[in-house]
Amino acid sequence: MGIGLGYYVLIGGIMLLSWMVSSTLKQKFRKYSQTYLRNGMTGREIAEKMLADHGISDVQVISTSGQLTDHYNPKDKTVNLSEAVYNERNAAAAAVAAHECGHAVQHAQAYSWLEMRSSLVPVVSVTSGMSQWLIIGGLILGGAAGLGLGWWVAVAGLAMMGFATLFSFITLPVEYDASNRALAWLQNKHMVSQEEYKGAEDALKWAARTYLVAAIGALASLIYWGLQVFGND
Repeated sequence: MGIGLGYYVLIGGIMLLSWMVSSTLKQKFRKYSQTYLRNGMTGREIAEKMLADHGISDVQVISTSGQLTDHYNPKDKTVNLSEAVYNERNAAAAAVAAHECGHAVQHAQAYSWLEMRSSLVPVVSVTSGMSQWLIIGGLILGGAAGLGLGWWVAVAGLAMMGFATLFSFITLPVEYDASNRALAWLQNKHMVSQEEYKGAEDALKWAARTYLVAAIGALASLIYWGLQVFGND
């Protein structure tokens, strides 16, 4: 069994699309980092106010190193903001800070998609890295030795890849909902001006597209390897 040209074209195309979306996101972040908030609040202050407005008192807002490394950790209930968000007073920082707090609100309200995603984390963290190797190894074993066992190994790898793909698609409503919560709060509480709101909305739109590309890539890979496995059955 050999990896066909189509696979390299597929992966190359996905990588190119991912790079384009990621580059655009970074450009948008830089652009809206120049749109300074009239209320003068930092990303940390925005986050703390959004949490307070939703009655959440057991979540801590902390600073983390790196760029675009912002995330919510449900295990220790922390909103982790990169330095460019935590300390800055601009539309990009407000958007990211509110988005991550959107995840904290989801957690507090037991948002079903977030709970489903969290339940898959232990499985995906173990299986995602080995799934493709199991598929390739199983197909090689089956082709070289003519063993039915090789096919079953490949199917097991395909099932693992399926969980990772499912995880990618479940992530989409989680991310889009967090952005919607963030934007609604920013607007309803009059935290930003109309211009600042447009910047925040555009930045979050491009951030969501990174997850969309990842999901499409995961599905494309699953379909490709599924055809390889069942086509060699």
